[in-house]
Amino acid sequence: MHLADPVNILLVDDQPAKLLTYEAMLGQMGANLIKASSGREALEHLLKQEITLVLMDVSMPDLDGFELAEIIREHPRFRKTAIIFVSAVHLTDMDRLKGYASGAVDYVAVPVQAELLRAKVSVFTELRRKTVEAEQLARELERRVSERTAELEASTARLRELADELRAADRRKDEFLALLAHELRNPLAPVLNAVSILRARTVSDPELIWCRDIIERQANQLTRLVDDLLDVSRVSRGMVRLRLGEVELSTIVRGAVETSQPIVDAQRHELHVSQPVEPVRVQGDPTRLVQVLANLLNNAAKYQEPGGRIELVVTAQDGMARIAVSDRGVGIEETLLSRVFEPFTQGNPALDRSQSGLGIGLYLVRNLVDLHGGNVTAASDGAGRGASFVVELPLMQEQPSAGTTAPVTHSVQGGARRVLVVDDNADGGDSLVALLNLHGYRATLAGDGPSALDMAANDPPDVVLLDIGLPGMDGYEVCRRMRKNGLEHAAIIALTGYGQHERGRFEDHGFDNYVVKPCPPQELLRLLDAATSGARARARHETR
Repeated sequence: MHLADPVNILLVDDQPAKLLTYEAMLGQMGANLIKASSGREALEHLLKQEITLVLMDVSMPDLDGFELAEIIREHPRFRKTAIIFVSAVHLTDMDRLKGYASGAVDYVAVPVQAELLRAKVSVFTELRRKTVEAEQLARELERRVSERTAELEASTARLRELADELRAADRRKDEFLALLAHELRNPLAPVLNAVSILRARTVSDPELIWCRDIIERQANQLTRLVDDLLDVSRVSRGMVRLRLGEVELSTIVRGAVETSQPIVDAQRHELHVSQPVEPVRVQGDPTRLVQVLANLLNNAAKYQEPGGRIELVVTAQDGMARIAVSDRGVGIEETLLSRVFEPFTQGNPALDRSQSGLGIGLYLVRNLVDLHGGNVTAASDGAGRGASFVVELPLMQEQPSAGTTAPVTHSVQGGARRVLVVDDNADGGDSLVALLNLHGYRATLAGDGPSALDMAANDPPDVVLLDIGLPGMDGYEVCRRMRKNGLEHAAIIALTGYGQHERGRFEDHGFDNYVVKPCPPQELLRLLDAATSGARARARHETR
């Protein structure tokens, strides 16, 4: 019998002849046999070397086997060392119990049978070997787990850092878009105001009319691009809030066609609209639904050669309203069809870039339709074979008609109403004042907050059109001071280039309403009609 791995076996007996006998019995096992003639000598060997098994006599002078075993077991290093007692005298059951109690794992009687001793030694050394291996494996596993845990913690920390960096970058992007929109809207407002003034004047020169129309079309196009950029930011952050109500799709179709008519006419397309005779009603935000349908019509107009055909078909079936917009244009390649609603997706780059956009219109369509509880799909037989887009919205149950609303006119009743325009942009302020005066208002301009406060105190206006981004004293502070100084009955309307997400802040600071620059002149005049009709409440609840 041979041991798998060499181990240290300590032989302890005060009789040299017995030590030689044990050495002869175990010598062929391949173990490293260490001999000690007393308990004290045995302890010295134990402290110096790693001992796997101790074979000791019970009856020894000075320090017997029981005492030596207890000492060994008390030391933390030797608690797992196997101890086998050998005795020719202490052979009773009580002796055996005492041996086990002192730390022995087995008891061998004299005369010792060589095969039996070798078998016992082999079992306990193998057990010790496996125990050591298990401990080593446990330590290795613990080390690997610790290392892996540290790696995971480091990775998690890095992921948190990356997430924070992404959030910060996204926040900076949103701030940049808001600032960009503000800076673009400021010059756009006076351009559109000037165009409106030109339209109110009699112009007979065809070339001047042509120039005026170009300026208006391009300014409106740039306004739509700015609005789309901000909408993408708001949609991605879940900040779009719908103003839901009962809507007839015929109204939505009419608004979308009116919005898209200039680009359709410019491309000399034929637009065919088909709608049911009976009203088709859905619950939705009219402004956003017009935006959805206008985007689809604009795409159909842009992505086909001049003189094409666009079809808009409205149907109602199985509880759903269905709006289909189709064209005979460039079509959509199969590889692009699956991601056509993703942001910044562009098809057919060979097209004239003057007719393409930012690739965000369909992204907005999908998200706005989703917010209405509907769905939108795209289909095309391939490049050059046209495309169709279908929007489905849940139908509303039949509701009694609430009647019609009388149209708002733009005439000023009861004499000229006083309007104070507060804007540090000279072109924007001057053009707005000229536009209002042209429509019968008595408008004046203040270029900063302190001037506005003085002018409001000396000649209290009926309406204040107040820019938010004033230097020094901003629009919020000017509004607060105007209210504090007694301007309680005037309607104060905020002019902002930052978009609709500040609505709650406007109301908190005392504004009655707000308009986002550049505001279409007809829309602004309608709002002013409401504001000057006699009550701030009407201005507050007038819908843009």
